[in-house]
Amino acid sequence: MNKTFRQLFGSVLIALSFTFAMVVRAQEAPMPPPPPPAPVAPAGEPEAAPAELRRLDEAEAVDPATEESEDLASEETLSEPADEEVEVLNDEEEREHAYRYDRSDEFPLGNHTVALGRRVREVVSIKGSTVVEGEVAGEAVSILGDTRINGSIGSEAVAVLGDVYVQGTVGGEVVAILGNVELGPKAVVEGNVIVIGGELTRDPGAVVNGNVREITFVGGGQSLQRLKTWFNECLLWGRPLAFHRDLFWAWVIAGGVFAFYVLLALLFPRAFEKCAETLEQRPGSSLLAVLLTVLITPVLIVLLVVTGVGVLLIPFVAAGLFFAGIFGKAVMHAWLGRRITRYFGPGPLGHVATATVIGGALVLVLYTVPFLGFILWKVLDIVGLGVVVYTIILSTRREKPASVRPAGATGVVASPPAAVGLVPDGAGIPAPMESAATLPPVITAATLPRAGFWIRLAASAIDAVLIAIVVGITGAGDAFLAFFALYCVVLWGFKGTTVGGIVCGLRVVRVDDRKVDWIVAVVRCLGGFLSLAVAGLGFIWVAFDDQKQSWHDKIAGTTVVHVPKGISLI
Repeated sequence: MNKTFRQLFGSVLIALSFTFAMVVRAQEAPMPPPPPPAPVAPAGEPEAAPAELRRLDEAEAVDPATEESEDLASEETLSEPADEEVEVLNDEEEREHAYRYDRSDEFPLGNHTVALGRRVREVVSIKGSTVVEGEVAGEAVSILGDTRINGSIGSEAVAVLGDVYVQGTVGGEVVAILGNVELGPKAVVEGNVIVIGGELTRDPGAVVNGNVREITFVGGGQSLQRLKTWFNECLLWGRPLAFHRDLFWAWVIAGGVFAFYVLLALLFPRAFEKCAETLEQRPGSSLLAVLLTVLITPVLIVLLVVTGVGVLLIPFVAAGLFFAGIFGKAVMHAWLGRRITRYFGPGPLGHVATATVIGGALVLVLYTVPFLGFILWKVLDIVGLGVVVYTIILSTRREKPASVRPAGATGVVASPPAAVGLVPDGAGIPAPMESAATLPPVITAATLPRAGFWIRLAASAIDAVLIAIVVGITGAGDAFLAFFALYCVVLWGFKGTTVGGIVCGLRVVRVDDRKVDWIVAVVRCLGGFLSLAVAGLGFIWVAFDDQKQSWHDKIAGTTVVHVPKGISLI
């Protein structure tokens, strides 16, 4: 009995040991694929050996190739934990990258929130607030919004035209530009705390390891709130004014400026009227004067700096332009008001000061229109300055006495008197025998009207289009100026005009009435490059010169005249 019990107990132990060994091997080695189903033996054939016997036979027969494959499998099994660790790290980076560049946070405009348990590289909010409940590796920035730190950030916490609230950890500086800073009891700031134009509120439990710097403005928080309102309601909408209760101060300033314009109109009514008449009677020349003023002002400043001695004149030139700009802005208000007051007739309602009041009211309303307000504000500045400068030029121009033109003022030399004889029948009735041949017309600078800026510009535009077509066909686009210069020199030397000049009825002549030869044509062409180098100022000079000459005309001693119809230029 005892022997039988011992045999039974030993068999159970052997079975348990074998089972445990199989389980351990199954955990170490990969699970083999399930064997294919055994084929069914057809009738009449012997049955296949049992599956247990086949597996035992295969286990007893050890193949070297099988051992090598098992070793490789075991090596791969050992390397699996490292691969799993790399995959985990990659998944973490992918999750961080996916959150940082999440579709909702990809564009920085608007509010942004870092939720608790999340970690991002940095957060930037434009015209919105930033709330950090989790962790930010870099900096948290808000422009025209507040920055609230309840979690932790590794770098700076910045707010521009907004407030910063810290109730967490900041690894860098806390900066508020035109905003306030509040440090709670759990705030820890490793860097400095900088407050520009705002106030600092600090709990006794807050920790600041750096320095604290405060730069305050007059008026404190009230002024700051008003300025923030102007940025949000006016600057971002492209207008100087808006209807808001916190912008009453802006309306007071604008009203004071327009009252000053009315005072100028009362003190200098004649100057206002002359400037307004200049813009009304000569709009094209006034706009050219505006362009010339914008182009020549920086050139004049550079020339004064280069000369050295002229540096002393720069403050006077700047002051003159400043006061001329203020006067011109007031003139533009008067010019707008004259569109209405001209129907009132003479009297107080027709005074230039009344026109300035009406024009100022219109401008104030237009200043509140989004995006149009700032455009109108700048246009009135530029045009007003140009009109004042042009009016000064016109008033200082000397009036020249009218010169008496010769008899051939029309460009055709008068015919000599016809020979007078008697009729052959002796009736004594005088009659012309034969009219003399008419001489060819003479084209001179003294007898023909000179061409202005716009007609010369049209002729040059036609020539430029022709040359552009030629260089486009030949593929020599880089040599456009060279082709244009050669074209002008050749045609000026042969015919005294170009294709554009023929279309517009213009011709280049010398002021001393001599022929335009090749030397004059080359000199005029080279002078054209000088006129072009200074922002085209040498070409625009025609509009303001009494002799209707450009810079290259003055260098070459030439001018451009209108040729009467019927006279061939070919």
